[in-house]
Amino acid sequence: MLSERSLRDILPYIGTRYHCPVCGWHFRRMLPFGVSPRPDAQCPRCGSLERHRLIWLYLKQCPELFPCSIRLLHVAPEPVFCRILRGLPNIDYVSIDIASPLAMMRADLVALPLYDNCIDAILCIHVLEHIVDDRRAMRELFRVLRPGGWAILQTPLDLSLRATYEDASITTPEGRLRAYGQSDHVRCYGRDYRDRLEAAGFVVHVDCFARTLPSHKRARYRIFDHEDIWYCAKPM
Repeated sequence: MLSERSLRDILPYIGTRYHCPVCGWHFRRMLPFGVSPRPDAQCPRCGSLERHRLIWLYLKQCPELFPCSIRLLHVAPEPVFCRILRGLPNIDYVSIDIASPLAMMRADLVALPLYDNCIDAILCIHVLEHIVDDRRAMRELFRVLRPGGWAILQTPLDLSLRATYEDASITTPEGRLRAYGQSDHVRCYGRDYRDRLEAAGFVVHVDCFARTLPSHKRARYRIFDHEDIWYCAKPM
């Protein structure tokens, strides 16, 4: 992920065609991104991708998710959100990652060093597809979330698959790239992603928020209309 760039680096991209709702800047084009590079995918200023812009728009549309004070756990913190969330006065911000220097706490998602029911909200964006024991990671996220708390648990999905595809014998980056489309992924989630989350205890609501936006706004923000918000709650 790119950090914020200098104005000199950004100038060639500035225009009116696209708008990044995260940093608020406008561009005539964006940066390509991905294994097979997607055109106009990454904001030239803040580094946001399609999924970040979607989630930021969703969070702004749902102010009730952020009452006067919450403790928020950010898993594998992306710079684009880390910078903003750490500066909000009503958020007690905690970030974890197994390796990233951006994280406040070095921790494995399958064994979180946090008390039960100590977190009000969780952002975990495109992380679970990297975790070998994802079911255990989901249970850990559920454990630390307080009753009534919420989690946004985004992951790449292949809705043509009835069941998640994973093969423990595929261990090399080259093999995983061929099987899952990215060298550091360990599965392709299918339509049973909801089943895994519910088995961990979550009440799952799949919000088709992107498709509630007019098509011209989706094009302007450069977000995918097929990516839903996976809003998961812990029952009271």
